[in-house]
Amino acid sequence: MHKAVLRLTTFVMLLWLSSAQAEISISSTRIWPGEDYTRLTLESKHPIRHTMFTIDNPDRLVVDMEDVEISPTLNQLSDKIDNADPYIKSLRIGRFKPGVVRLVFDLKTGIKPQLFDLKPVGEYAYRMVLDIYPAHPVDPMMALLESNASGIPSVETPRTDPTPTPSETIVSKPDPKKVPEMRARTLIIAVDAGHGGEDPGAHGRKGTHEKNVTLAIARRVKALIDDTPNMKAVMIRDGDYFIPLGGRVVKARKANADLFVSIHADAFIKPNARGSSVFALSEHGATSTAARWLAKKENEADLIGGVNLDIKDPYLARTLLDLSQTATINDSMKLAKYVLGELSTISDLHRGHVEQAGFAVLKSPDIPSILVETAFISNPQEEKRLNDSAYQDKLALAILKGIKQYFAQNPALSKPKFALSN
Repeated sequence: MHKAVLRLTTFVMLLWLSSAQAEISISSTRIWPGEDYTRLTLESKHPIRHTMFTIDNPDRLVVDMEDVEISPTLNQLSDKIDNADPYIKSLRIGRFKPGVVRLVFDLKTGIKPQLFDLKPVGEYAYRMVLDIYPAHPVDPMMALLESNASGIPSVETPRTDPTPTPSETIVSKPDPKKVPEMRARTLIIAVDAGHGGEDPGAHGRKGTHEKNVTLAIARRVKALIDDTPNMKAVMIRDGDYFIPLGGRVVKARKANADLFVSIHADAFIKPNARGSSVFALSEHGATSTAARWLAKKENEADLIGGVNLDIKDPYLARTLLDLSQTATINDSMKLAKYVLGELSTISDLHRGHVEQAGFAVLKSPDIPSILVETAFISNPQEEKRLNDSAYQDKLALAILKGIKQYFAQNPALSKPKFALSN
């Protein structure tokens, strides 16, 4: 009898040890709050099985995870919830039942959550990703209309009767036989800070992250544009969070941007590479091996940052698969040359001419778009300059001057854009 009890006890202990060993350990937790959405990431050596549902009155989001260990790393996630997070009020973590750990998010507003998995890539292992979107996202065009109500000066754009409302599009030039009626319209510049959130971009030797440098410069560009009569900037990313490459294009188009400027800081395996570069989209392959390599590297941002491949956006598909972009690319080249010329007055150029390659973030069919590599973050001297606020101001001013030169030679009168009235 004693031996039988001992064998049973040993068997139960082995089962318990086997179960404990099977629990998945969370190696890292991260949260990226932003106005567009909040992303929460749990990283582990093995994929996590999970389910999700919401509860009303009060609004809560519940995520159940199977065979996950409750560890200090996981428990610390609650402390990472920021009071300023637009969507999450607080987070509770506990053992719901044997084999199931439950996360309960107390919410500040209605949401549309997405829960998905990412396979190992780059420096990351398996990631469980929770994206919390607002139930009613802010339309970038309406945000611009509201901000423009303060009386921002606007350029004059010809139109014909009947008078279009702010939600209508001017689709063509007026008949030259008719006397055009003038209507004020602000030029809109989409300023895109490269990378963000889960995607840090390139690294400098002193630990500088590209995503932080690009955001700092982008904010300076926006401030200069907003202080310029007849112009208004819309930030594609205005915080430390990730936006897919195609999503950046969509946001610019929804804001009816006249131009799209994506800001980056290059990197190379050799620390002596230096200088600024400006790129435009190519329909017929890259203009150099280096340009092709850079486009491939930049286009991998979606893999690093993490895109939910289960979400099919027909609007995005139409945007990126437009049949003809020739005219837009020609305008992009003009803009790129002006910006490159201004950058040459404050820094060395990596190449003395604009290059082209298949950058996904530049694939807007109707918005002239450029990608500015401000400097090589992998070069210790240039990394130091990129962290200098005075030099960031110089970069921002050079970009603005290039934009103003472009509009001086290429008026936006015929652009099919929404009108912003004062």
